[in-house]
Amino acid sequence: MKNSSKFFKGKTVGNTDHSELEDEMLAGNAHMAVHSLKDVPTYIPEGLELCAITERQDQSDVFLSHTYECLDELPEGAVVGTTSLRRRMQLLEKRPDLKVKDLRGNVNTRLRKLKEGQYDAIILAYIGLYRLDLLKDIPYVEKLAFFIPPMGQAALGIEIVADNERVREMAMSLNDENTFICTKVERDFVSRIGAGCSAPVAVNATIENSTVTVRAMLGYPNGTNIMHKTLDTPVSRYEALGSELAEAMIEEGALDILSKAEEIAFKEEMPERL
Repeated sequence: MKNSSKFFKGKTVGNTDHSELEDEMLAGNAHMAVHSLKDVPTYIPEGLELCAITERQDQSDVFLSHTYECLDELPEGAVVGTTSLRRRMQLLEKRPDLKVKDLRGNVNTRLRKLKEGQYDAIILAYIGLYRLDLLKDIPYVEKLAFFIPPMGQAALGIEIVADNERVREMAMSLNDENTFICTKVERDFVSRIGAGCSAPVAVNATIENSTVTVRAMLGYPNGTNIMHKTLDTPVSRYEALGSELAEAMIEEGALDILSKAEEIAFKEEMPERL
């Protein structure tokens, strides 16, 4: 299958602001840039290097509502807002009776729409609300433990001009080794499977007792044709783990699922559950 869709990786996939920062570094106008790692494409331009990752904070996705205390309290047909296909996929796998509507705007705009009653609930990343000190303004907040986050969520990536040892030394002083390992596994998985940042793909790696465990899922945005898989390995062998998980899922039909997922993404009428 030719990876030509917007769901698949390439130099054009990513955040415009991120690309502008890279252009400034390549032009010699900056030596370093700090990014939200989940927005950094797996392709790094020649001459630049993603050399350090800060310690990861809370990766949770959260349910927010002014009316219902938790996801389980939502009645059939309740309207939930999210722009993320990854969140849509995981929500509808668990609660196919809900209606998911697109949710646009910055964080404050999304929270205003929730307060105005345009949605019964919305789903956002916990870390963004925490950093902006907005959690206190929302009556009901529930961390969704069953959600798998996207690659790199809740970590910052430090990108530098390559071959500058002084800048590298400064950046590496902020590096957290465990987070670097885990996010490297996640990014290797996404790179090998060929997924862009908008694809319905979730992946998360953790370290416990000198073992790296990575779990991933992908599927249709309507919560069907979901593929789950988990692999683990000793920390000393982590470098191949992300690619190995991707290869295993590709063998089971992951690329065909992602190709079909684009065809049904953000359509008002999703196909019937299979």
